[in-house]
Amino acid sequence: MKDFLKAASLGLALPVAAYAQSFVVNDIRVEGLQRVSAGSVFAALPVRVGDQIESLDIQSATRALFRTGYFQDIQIGRENGVLVITVRERPAISKIEITGNKAIKTEDLLKGMNDNGLAEGQIFKRATLEGLAQELQRQYVAQGRYGASVSTEVNELPRNQVELKVVVDEGSVAAIKHINIVGNQAFSDEELGEIFELQTTGWLSWLNSDDKYSREKLTGDLERLESYYLDRGYLEFQIESTQVSLSPDKQSVFITVNVSEGDVYTVSDVELAGDPVVSEEEIRRLLLVRDGQTFSQVLMTTTSDYITKRLGNEGYTFAEVNGMPEANEEDKTVKVTFFIDPGKRAYVRRINFRGNTRTSDDVLRREMRQMESASASSARIEQSKVRLERLGYFKEVQVETTEVPGTSDQIDVEYTVEEQPSGTIGGTVGYAQNSGIVLGANVQENNWLGTGKSVGFAVNTSRYQSVLNFSYTDPYFTPDGVSRGFNVFYQERDYSELGVSDYNTTTYGAGLSFGYPISEISRVGLNLGFNHLELSTHRTSVQEIKGSPVPDPNIDTFMNSDDVAAADAALKNTVKDPDDPDGARIPDPLEFDFTQQPIPPGLLNTNPDGFVDLYGDEFDTFSVTASYARSTLNRGILATRGASQRASIEVALPGGDLEYYKLIYTGQYFRPLTKSLTLRLRTRLGYAEGYGDLDQLPFFENFYGGGFGSVRGFERNSLGPRSTPAVDYDVAPSAWQDTNDNGVVDDGEVTASYVLDEETGELKTTQLTNRRRPDPFGGNILVEGSAEVIFPIPFVKDQRSMQSAFFVDAGNVFDTNCGISQLNCYDVDLDHINVSAGIGLTWITGFGPLTFSLAKALRENEDDEIEVFQFSLGNSF
Repeated sequence: MKDFLKAASLGLALPVAAYAQSFVVNDIRVEGLQRVSAGSVFAALPVRVGDQIESLDIQSATRALFRTGYFQDIQIGRENGVLVITVRERPAISKIEITGNKAIKTEDLLKGMNDNGLAEGQIFKRATLEGLAQELQRQYVAQGRYGASVSTEVNELPRNQVELKVVVDEGSVAAIKHINIVGNQAFSDEELGEIFELQTTGWLSWLNSDDKYSREKLTGDLERLESYYLDRGYLEFQIESTQVSLSPDKQSVFITVNVSEGDVYTVSDVELAGDPVVSEEEIRRLLLVRDGQTFSQVLMTTTSDYITKRLGNEGYTFAEVNGMPEANEEDKTVKVTFFIDPGKRAYVRRINFRGNTRTSDDVLRREMRQMESASASSARIEQSKVRLERLGYFKEVQVETTEVPGTSDQIDVEYTVEEQPSGTIGGTVGYAQNSGIVLGANVQENNWLGTGKSVGFAVNTSRYQSVLNFSYTDPYFTPDGVSRGFNVFYQERDYSELGVSDYNTTTYGAGLSFGYPISEISRVGLNLGFNHLELSTHRTSVQEIKGSPVPDPNIDTFMNSDDVAAADAALKNTVKDPDDPDGARIPDPLEFDFTQQPIPPGLLNTNPDGFVDLYGDEFDTFSVTASYARSTLNRGILATRGASQRASIEVALPGGDLEYYKLIYTGQYFRPLTKSLTLRLRTRLGYAEGYGDLDQLPFFENFYGGGFGSVRGFERNSLGPRSTPAVDYDVAPSAWQDTNDNGVVDDGEVTASYVLDEETGELKTTQLTNRRRPDPFGGNILVEGSAEVIFPIPFVKDQRSMQSAFFVDAGNVFDTNCGISQLNCYDVDLDHINVSAGIGLTWITGFGPLTFSLAKALRENEDDEIEVFQFSLGNSF
């Protein structure tokens, strides 16, 4: 016979009289378990074998088991000396389905449910589900979705399981129809309305949702309103009440703010109290609050920050400075007292680094300006943070100082960094229309294996070039920051495959560089280089490289006397050679009809000599480059604050085959416009010229413009002077007819110029031909500038590796030694500056910077090449 004691889930009322007898528990048996282990029951049960229990003990045991939340029914009985516990478990959650939610992600909802014990596989608790439904609805109300509703459904499944369905009707966010400020007299509703983040519905509200009511946004707006008045002397300003009312259809919100402005207070005196540590005169130089000024809370709090930072520089890291205004209501003045409590001078026990999974601690530690065991300095701690950010290895750098437990004068400094890609790596196997099959591999890493050293290696081969390049830079060749680097390279290029000009180059060389820091933000550099260059030209090389036309050595030129009139007609389409004092004439490439006119007498080899004609085709050059760089940028990559500039002069030294110099200046400046907008100004200027025996800049040292880093919206390297296409002649079998069959060319038998091919003995006619269109040739002067407004990318949470901007670019390439027939070639002339405007995006990826731009040319020259959409991935070698 088994006696049962059934415990109700709420009252647990047991007939004490009926079960007043106590008994000793010889054993405990649990029945009805499915998923809950017996161990969990015994762990919660306050009864053990051998205990003598009464009815009150049974009640306690029942309550304890109910508190576990595993059971919806419990029965406790006695069978002889065995305590029998029969349970019915709560059902388990087999599946959770959420529908109708958009404003709050399903993942966030499931996470919130899981944090409260509602997840697949967990025990189902109806009270928890109802509480979560109510909380979810409150969240929607906080977002201004007053019409939102949340309903739940529980479906029972076999084997004591349930399926939960949460159906969400988010409704729409109530729009703000009116914001009314009552009690303002000093400032108009329009002025105060601009302070608010919340706005009534406007034409951009669909994009920025500024007309959607939010309790958090309203709280922020009220704080800004209070600060606005306090910063303008209204020391007694108060927000007396705020009412938010809702229209009957729950679609419109009306906000009313009642304010009391009070009077304007003027500063009567500024005093210092406490222990300033440094001299009072130095502290007073930091005061932004002055006698006679209208009181401003922001000036008072900023002054407190300045004094705190100054004391922090002396090692008083935990100094507290509080500005306290004391108002005089009679004369409407206020006395401001700054209470200074420096605390104890703190010393840095240890500097720790976190997050540098790839970069070694030594690389970070050598950038530290705050030393361990030295007195703590807020300025040096912050300066060390900035130096880490400028490395370009990290997305973000944060610093935190913590007091060492058990001490009052020691702190630990911890820098937390987040690594980001610091180089490019890639391989190429493909086919390009102009380059043919392309095979390549390249690596450019500015933080090689986490050592902080820069290593670059590239191997590329295609139809137009073969390149082998290696570079290495150690930024800390000496402990005090002297850098050393070197590079070696070999390169072969066939420019005729690029549509630039018919010539080939073979180049190899090496360089050695040193850099020396002259301050925290400035350094000078010196580079020594050697370069060997071999040029190979063709009969169709442009005339700036080699004069043309060039006669074939196998052909002698003849002119029939009957063609003098044709020759005179051809001479009408010639121009004087400015380099010939005798006034020889040469063909005008812009006017001469190369495909129709016969060769006039003496015109072969009468064009001006090109660079190769004058200086040869093989050069050894020794160069030295001196540079100065200064940077206050907040980041090494995608900076948003500060400025940088770099000036360099490169000189090809006397004693080499070429003598020239190049001056280059680059600079950029960032200025915040608003909290989220930044203005960036950029410029690049260059000037180069030959000297000594070289009266012109070698054409392969010219500046080029257009494309990324220059003037976007124009094809890369397409701006500036164009080359003069090579003039060549074609030969074809002559139409000579031997009318008298004597085998000799007699007068009247040939009516065109002709040549005799000595190899074949064949008589042929000749025609001058322009082989190709004018191509970009570059110049010796570069002028570029740009203005950008950097803005955050909408809907992207992590902005640290992406940057977008509206831009206006301007610039061009000029030349002080334009040829007489060069197109688009001018000396510096602002009327020929190219201008474009558009939008650009840069994204730092694992393969290097990915850059896009969409631009429109606003001003262009006649022969410029437009390119609206441009993109690039990685760096060039």
